[in-house]
Amino acid sequence: MGKSKTTKFKRPQFNSVGLPVNAVKEADAEEEELGEDGCPAAELLEKLQSPSADVREFACASISRVVQQSQTIPGFLQRDAVRRLGPMLLDSSLLVRETAAGALRNLSACGGQEVCEDMVKHDVMTPLTALLRECCAGFEYAVSMKEQKNAVEDVANEATVLCASPAHCLHTVTEDNPELLCSLNTAVLGALENVLLSSQPGMAHNLLRTLAAGTLWNMKGSLPAARQAQTVNAVVATLSQCLDLDAGMLIPELRQAEEVRHRNAPAATHTEEPAAAELEEMDEEGEAPKQRRNGKAMKVDNDFSDLLPRGKEELREATALLTAQQTSLEIIVNMCCSDDPSDDEWEEESSSDESDLGPDGLCDGLSNLMSPLCLSAEVQGALINHSIPEKVLKKTEFPRNEAMDVCHQNPSWRGLIKKMQRVQSRALTGLHSILSTMDAESLGGASALQQAAQHLSTLVFGAITKDEEFLEAVISAMRSLLQMIASKNIPQCMTPQQMMSLSEAATRCDVVSVRVNAVAILGITGSTLAKEKGTAETLQMIGNALLQVATRDANLVVNGEALDALFDVFADGDEAETAAKNIHLLPALKALQPVFKAKIRKEGRGKYSPQQLCVLDNIKVNLRRFIGYLEKVVKK
Repeated sequence: MGKSKTTKFKRPQFNSVGLPVNAVKEADAEEEELGEDGCPAAELLEKLQSPSADVREFACASISRVVQQSQTIPGFLQRDAVRRLGPMLLDSSLLVRETAAGALRNLSACGGQEVCEDMVKHDVMTPLTALLRECCAGFEYAVSMKEQKNAVEDVANEATVLCASPAHCLHTVTEDNPELLCSLNTAVLGALENVLLSSQPGMAHNLLRTLAAGTLWNMKGSLPAARQAQTVNAVVATLSQCLDLDAGMLIPELRQAEEVRHRNAPAATHTEEPAAAELEEMDEEGEAPKQRRNGKAMKVDNDFSDLLPRGKEELREATALLTAQQTSLEIIVNMCCSDDPSDDEWEEESSSDESDLGPDGLCDGLSNLMSPLCLSAEVQGALINHSIPEKVLKKTEFPRNEAMDVCHQNPSWRGLIKKMQRVQSRALTGLHSILSTMDAESLGGASALQQAAQHLSTLVFGAITKDEEFLEAVISAMRSLLQMIASKNIPQCMTPQQMMSLSEAATRCDVVSVRVNAVAILGITGSTLAKEKGTAETLQMIGNALLQVATRDANLVVNGEALDALFDVFADGDEAETAAKNIHLLPALKALQPVFKAKIRKEGRGKYSPQQLCVLDNIKVNLRRFIGYLEKVVKK
């Protein structure tokens, strides 16, 4: 069914950055008072006008927390939350600015298009741009005043965290938002470029540069044509520098630095920090304990990185590093997906009527799906020049055992384990995207592909016992790599028996894309084996497995992929003909044909996308033709 497409990454829902521990407790208490269905919008927005900075900070922090429950967002929008929060970005108190930025970021991340439109309407970009300019000036001040150590460190820490909130917000609201992009001016662009070109050390600054790079990529269509190539190169250079950092080495170093600092710290009165106490309760996988309200289990946000109290600087640095690398990999995936046909285009190109098919059986536009995804020359050149393919592949080897051990040993650091695993998953998705958009020579040739295949084969067999996100990422990357290897007639690195074991396990997964990629891998393996002598028995095993999926899987897309794989495996050659006869492939497909057509008619329109229907239409035609081919083979 052609090269599989990678879904673009959307910005996740965030916690508020730097949310004070006491505000967390007070917000929880307020939610308890209001009950599950209550919305504290009116009271909290009123508190934004308080003359007390502490009250304003509490209000912003509470709003930031409450709006993560999407059902509360309409109540805030009806009361002009965006218009009233915007000025808080320039509040006289740094902590108010920080928590206001977190509240606006959560509104944009959790509220979707409606909130983004409201932000444009109420001109949130004006205070946000002013805040970014002030933060840039704050960085310069902090760097130039190093001799005043304590005061400047405080300023730099506050400025860095303060910058991260609007940077996250800007990265979120500029994604797929053409109306907002039209309102961006040269001041915003200049501020982002200043951040991108800054050279301040530290992981928080690294995260800030990464977010600026993502925002500039989102804005690329609004940039002057003369500056686009230069901006793309600067963005890729920033991502490259971020991926160069060895988190597997840095995390143990940061943990050791924390231990040294604690040993050298003067004895102080011991007060248990609530946020740290919550971290202590997290389990081995970084999951927070379930909480109960009114006797009901409720989902708890287990990302405590933004709630870390002061004194957790090394853990903040480690968290910022992993967030930056995850974000960098997501931007790379989006770069490789940026020229995919839109849903609207597929709507126009799709058809479920055979009469609309051309003489070659392809519906209009399907050739675009079957060919490699388009990647502009400037983007591909920048990715290759900065060695992005090699660096993405290197990140698929992450995390190191040393870093995992350090995090396992300390309860406060266990939350990083899932973050490290997520970086690896994003790297695998990034590798899949790169393999889908570049040629073999751009990736280092046959030897580099074989080395990558050896590495992925070790990952893929351990993936079955891991979570679905990782399984989906690794099997997608494996499929893309095997497709490229097969197209170049490079020897496969996995035995047919290994392929069968992997695919049989994956086809039992609940995730549709995993099942699709599993049968595609069987098809790639079988079509390669069909060219060799003495492979009929193995082809029979593969053919039976594909027939079972085509007949029994509940999803039409998986059925179609299995049929498409059968066409590839049994299309030609003496070994394939022998195997097809032995498994009675012709009568099996004749029995399946009317069932498959009926399922498309019955389920297709309401359940599947125009793109999927377009591909299924083509498979339906190819099934008829393939049956005709097998009938001729039988008569020989």
